[in-house]
Amino acid sequence: MKILENSQQRGDDMAKKEMIAMLLAGGQGSRLGVLTSGVAKPAVAFGGKYRIIDFPLSNCINSGIDTVGVLTQYQPLRLNTHIGIGIPWDLDKNIGGVSILPPYEKKSGSDWYTGTANAIYQNMNYMELFNPDYVLILSGDHIYKMDYELMLDYHKKKGADVTIATMPVPMEEAHRFGITIADEDGRITEFQEKPKEPKSNLASMGIYIFTWEALKESLYALRDVPNCDFGKHVIPYIHQKDQPIYSYEFSGYWKDVGTLASYWEANMELIELVPDFNLYEDFWKIYTNNDILPPMYISPEAKVEKSIIGDGAEIYGDVKNSVIGAGVTIGVGSTVSNSIIMKDVKIGTNTIIEKAIIAEDTQIGSDTTLGIGENIPNKEKPDVYSFELVTIGESTVIPDNVQIGKNTAISGVTTTSDYADGVLESGETLIKAGEEL
Repeated sequence: MKILENSQQRGDDMAKKEMIAMLLAGGQGSRLGVLTSGVAKPAVAFGGKYRIIDFPLSNCINSGIDTVGVLTQYQPLRLNTHIGIGIPWDLDKNIGGVSILPPYEKKSGSDWYTGTANAIYQNMNYMELFNPDYVLILSGDHIYKMDYELMLDYHKKKGADVTIATMPVPMEEAHRFGITIADEDGRITEFQEKPKEPKSNLASMGIYIFTWEALKESLYALRDVPNCDFGKHVIPYIHQKDQPIYSYEFSGYWKDVGTLASYWEANMELIELVPDFNLYEDFWKIYTNNDILPPMYISPEAKVEKSIIGDGAEIYGDVKNSVIGAGVTIGVGSTVSNSIIMKDVKIGTNTIIEKAIIAEDTQIGSDTTLGIGENIPNKEKPDVYSFELVTIGESTVIPDNVQIGKNTAISGVTTTSDYADGVLESGETLIKAGEEL
């Protein structure tokens, strides 16, 4: 019995982690429209080479965090395949490493994750394995570089039960965020979740450090709350108990790419001469799961200006101010401007593409034009398909000799007969049967 107890104690000591990360990556990302009809938002391509989830995962390993639970739910296949066993991020560990945590069947039945805090609560057993001192809660859909170790040092110094990463946002956008009001010492005195009339512009970034005891107690206390959420329920609950909650103000680049406009802008910012968000720094690398591809090829007739071109791309036309993914082919006489073209897209000859987002494995015909006409709001989802963008879902087929207007969305295998007089007017949506808007 004594030997067994000692063995168990050694096992507990080996599994003990000072801080583990729980990465929420199960969201649908409905504001990205057809880009997320078949893939979770954190698995959407970014920057010609990465996927959105690469950024928080890379932040973890760069910050010395080697235990990450990734909570998946919506369309998880590509996300699971991309993460694998975590080799690109050095997270293939015997103890800790990366673990995919989907909803699962329990003795009392099965439950989908119904809120951010509910998702964490359903994985209490996973966290108990490591008996952490602290738990870092992350979102899988933000673009940024952040040293979580510095945030943890701040959390310890303040003696906080919860520390919320915050940053100032324009006052006119503050209603979209959880808003914090803090005193001179950084202690949060009031928290507003997406208020109609915000009292400050210091917004929560959706990044939290909890002491394990504070997190565990609050999740158990709120376990029966429908759609339990950190911003709406957990933070107010802890605040009402007068437990210390502090604001950790972040001054670096951070972008929530939850809308097509912000997603497009974040990609376009990468190609500036001196980008605000620099992917080329040696000291804080972003890691990803890359395919083994040949180098890009740019033909003598092609012209490329101020763009990112992925491995294996073949450019025979002109590219300007664009992000081109791996394995893309752009035909002779074609022009791509101010656009995001994802992996393995094939573009025919003499085609003009202006301000478009084209998802993976799509085929664009020859003598076709994208992004023409007036800036007319989208008729079906004006709040999603906007910013004068043409948005095309993955594995879509666009035929030859058609013209497509602004603020449009297309998904599925389309034919010439789907375009009245060869035109999809600005503000229109073309979703083939079986596809999602």
